[in-house]
Amino acid sequence: EKVWKRSEQLGEKGYTIVVHGKYKHEETRATFSHASREAPTLVVRDLEMAKLLSRYLKKEIPEQQFYIDFKGRYSDTFQVERDLMRIGVVNQTTMLATETQEIAEFLKVAMQEAYGTDSINEHFADTRDTLCYATSENQRSVYSLIESRGDLALIVGGYNSSNTSHLVELCEQHLPAFHIKDAGEILDQNSIRHLDYKSGQVIETLDWFPHNREKVDILVTAGASCPDALVDQVLRKVASLSKLDIEVSSAIESFSL
Repeated sequence: EKVWKRSEQLGEKGYTIVVHGKYKHEETRATFSHASREAPTLVVRDLEMAKLLSRYLKKEIPEQQFYIDFKGRYSDTFQVERDLMRIGVVNQTTMLATETQEIAEFLKVAMQEAYGTDSINEHFADTRDTLCYATSENQRSVYSLIESRGDLALIVGGYNSSNTSHLVELCEQHLPAFHIKDAGEILDQNSIRHLDYKSGQVIETLDWFPHNREKVDILVTAGASCPDALVDQVLRKVASLSKLDIEVSSAIESFSL
């Protein structure tokens, strides 16, 4: 809703709306449909596509090529010369907040190169306030967890949750990470069932839990819409593997009061 309202404001001020998202994702399609009623709208998938767009902003590529490169991603009656003079970036809320910010900053620089720094506010809208609060907070928290270091990470959330898969992606860059939908996916100390975000398949991994170690540090987090109860169940299941059930149950209950 926040993104839609911001899109309306951008349209009223004559800005073209650039949506950072996966074009076939239901949220992006809804945002695109809503935004395109207010203003010319365009979807970019990632930074590479934003870099391509920047070349059109700076008129480095003939405008007719735009309709080929961005086929199916722009609103009806979109006119390159007219509609790329003023832009504002909003996002599909499940996309990485840091990636949206990177795309926005990159396009802002491109507009500065095209129109100069002094008039940048006439050509580029500041839309940093449109990022989903819960999603961006979760991502910042995961960065903090990663900095604290650990042996492995468990990320709890539905297998069709984009924001959960992004958390997995962040963790996997630094340590073994397992996306599980609930505590039932932790079969025992030897095997765990989880979603492999690269293949999109649910797989079973053996020897996932470090054995014969005095101390094992496990990072646990969850998608923005994941119920706390599911996280509690995962904590209890992990604790049972190390025979720490009583201590963890006591800790969880103290936070529930």
